[in-house]
Amino acid sequence: MKKTGAQILWECIAREGVDTIFGIIGGSTLPIYDAMEAFPIHHVMVRHEQGAAHMADGYARATGKVGVAMATSGPGATNLVTGIATAFMDSSPIVCITGQVPSWFIGYDAFQETDVTGITLPITKHNYLISNVEEINKTVRDAFYVARSARPGPVLIDITKDAQTEEIEWEYDETPIQMPGYRPDYSPVEGDLKQAAKMIAQAERPLILAGAGVLHSEAMQEMIAFAEKTQTPIAATLLGLGSVPASHPLYLGMMGMHGESWVNQAIQEADLLLAMGMRFDDRVTGNMATYAPNARKIHFDIDPSEINKNVKVNLALIADLKITLSQLLPHLSPTDHSPWLETINGKCEESAQRDILNWPDTGKLHAAHVIHDIWKYTEGKALLVTDVGQHQMWAAQYYKHEKPNTLITSGGLGTMGFALPAALGAKQGCPDAEVWVIAGDGGFQMTQAELSTAAQEGLKVNVAIINNGYLGMVRQWQDLFYEKRYTATPMVSPDFVKIAEAHGLTGIRVTRRSEIEDAIHKTQECPGTVVIDFRVEKEDNVYPMVSAGADLHEMIRRPHPEQS
Repeated sequence: MKKTGAQILWECIAREGVDTIFGIIGGSTLPIYDAMEAFPIHHVMVRHEQGAAHMADGYARATGKVGVAMATSGPGATNLVTGIATAFMDSSPIVCITGQVPSWFIGYDAFQETDVTGITLPITKHNYLISNVEEINKTVRDAFYVARSARPGPVLIDITKDAQTEEIEWEYDETPIQMPGYRPDYSPVEGDLKQAAKMIAQAERPLILAGAGVLHSEAMQEMIAFAEKTQTPIAATLLGLGSVPASHPLYLGMMGMHGESWVNQAIQEADLLLAMGMRFDDRVTGNMATYAPNARKIHFDIDPSEINKNVKVNLALIADLKITLSQLLPHLSPTDHSPWLETINGKCEESAQRDILNWPDTGKLHAAHVIHDIWKYTEGKALLVTDVGQHQMWAAQYYKHEKPNTLITSGGLGTMGFALPAALGAKQGCPDAEVWVIAGDGGFQMTQAELSTAAQEGLKVNVAIINNGYLGMVRQWQDLFYEKRYTATPMVSPDFVKIAEAHGLTGIRVTRRSEIEDAIHKTQECPGTVVIDFRVEKEDNVYPMVSAGADLHEMIRRPHPEQS
C-alpha cells in the first residue's frame, strides 16, 4: 500500500504506544498535521514551543512513558531548545519532532531554515535528520529506543518537507533494532559485587545517597531492602525525593545546598557513601576538595561518563541499579548501626527549634506555611510540579513525598517557567492525579500563556504562586553576599487573579495563613484550573544554605526566632 512520509510517521509513532503529543503547527509540518486525524493520537495545542517540550517532559516523568513534542522549522524548532536542555540535564525521555524545509533548500538560508540538529547536538542523547521517506520507519523506532533505554534522555528527529509528502509502497518493519554503536550493558560484574559487599561490611558510618537514577530504574524497593538489611540511613538529592517514603525511619531528608543540616553533617562524618543513581553535582557536594573527607565511595550508575567526573570514587558498579541491588543483596549480612543512627538523630533536635513552622504566629504569611499546608490538606498525595527558585527549595523541604514520581522539577538546568507546562503534561498523562504547581511570581510569568492551554484542554491543575515581589533566589544572594543591593530583582507583576479570570479560570488571593485552608479546599472542589496568588513575606530566605565554594557542613542557618 502506498503511503506518504507523514502517514508512515504517524503509524510508527502510534506503534510506539504514543497517544498524546504536544505542539504547534507550522508551514514545515503541514503535511504531518494533515495526516494526523487518521490516527488515534490526541494533539495538545500549546501556546509556545518551549511549553510543548516541558509538557512532554512532565508527561514522561509522571507516566514513565516517552513524551512527544512537535514544532515547525526555524523559530518553532529553536523554541524547543530550552525544554530539550531541561530534559537532557534531568535524564527525561522525550522525542521532539521538527519539520524542516525541503531538502533541496537546506544550506541556502531558506525561509525558516535552521540547522536544529546542529544546535541540539550537545543537549540531546542523539538526533536525526530525515531527508528520505524510506528512513522514517527505522529512525522513529531507533529514536524511541534510544530515548527510553539505559540512562534516558531527549532525542530529536528533524524531517524535511519533501520526506513528509513523498509516497512509497510501505509495510511496517518490525526487524529487531540493531545499533552497533549503542549496546548498553545493564549487568554488574560479579567481582565488583563481592568487593562492594566487603566495603559495606567494614563500614561503621555508611550513608546512601539516592538520586533520580533510583526512580529511573524503579529500584525503590531494592534500595529500601538494602537499607533495612544493613541499617543504613538514606539521604536524597532534589531529583531523588520520593524514592523512599518520607516517613521511613531510615530516611533523613534532602542533602546539598539547601538540604537539611543534619544530612550534610552526616555526609561529612560518614565513612562510606553509597551513591545510587546520582552524579555528585556541585549543588550536592559544596567544596569538592573537602567533600566527605573520611568516606570511601561506591558509585552505582548506569552511565559510565558520570564515574569519577566530579568526585573520585573507590568502586564503580556501572549497571542498572535495580539489577545491581538485586544481585548485591544476597552478599550482604544484617548489620546494626544504632550508634551511627543515634548520632544523626541527635542533630535533628536543635534544627527543629529553628524551623519556621515552630515559630509563634505573628500573622505573617511565610512560603513555608503555604507549602506545609498544601502538604497537610492534600494528605501528601498530590503530584507536585515546581518551578525554580526559593519556592522550589521550600517545596523540597516542606512537602513530604511518600510515593515515587510525585515531585517533578527542573534540577540540572534550573529552568524558570518549567512548572506550569510540565504540570499540564503530567495531568494529561495522569488524569486522576491531584496536580499542584508551585511557582514563583517571576517564573510563572515566563510561561503563563499556557493557562490558555489548560482552559482549551479542560485540564485541572492547581497553581500556587509564591508571590514575594522579587526574583527571590537571586535577591537572597544579593541579601547575603551583595549587601542588599537589590539590582534587577524587584518586580511588578500583573493581577494574577484577573489573569486567571481572563482565561476563564478561577483566581484566589491569600494574604494570611488563616486563609490558606479555605483557599486549598475551594481549589480542590473547583472543576477547572485554579490560580492562587499567595502574597508571602517579601524578604524571607531559604535556610539552611551552603554558599558557593563553602564546605558542605559550613551552612548558613536560619536564626532563632528571637534573633530575627
